Amino acid sequence: METAEGHLREHGVKPTAVRILVWKEIWQRESTFSLTDVEECMPDMDRSSIFRALRLFVDNHLLHEIDDGTGHQKYCVCRCCDEHHISHVHFTCLKCGKTCCLHDYTIPIVNLPEGYTMSDAEYVIKGLCPKCRQP
Repeated sequence: METAEGHLREHGVKPTAVRILVWKEIWQRESTFSLTDVEECMPDMDRSSIFRALRLFVDNHLLHEIDDGTGHQKYCVCRCCDEHHISHVHFTCLKCGKTCCLHDYTIPIVNLPEGYTMSDAEYVIKGLCPKCRQP
């Protein structure tokens, strides 16, 4: 990845100090994370500043927002190759509550009836992760 500042600009985000710091904290994450996860890694930063940065990143397709049914909003870094930004599936463990990205599995194409347009799609599979399946 180019510099954090350059990457933010490329996606239409003005690179303020807070946004750069938040982006540097999250861009390398392979799995999903919550606002609280980011907060714990950045204890000196204001929660609302982190939240505003995450919202801006979602609005500019730098992050996916995932509703995994746990009641806590999760995010993952967008690594999509299509204009819809919906390339991969997520898996939520019903025991530990962790949600992970399954990058090698893609959301199937759904041919919508005439007159319908897709704006977003989420595909969350729920079950037990390998760690929680262990006796």
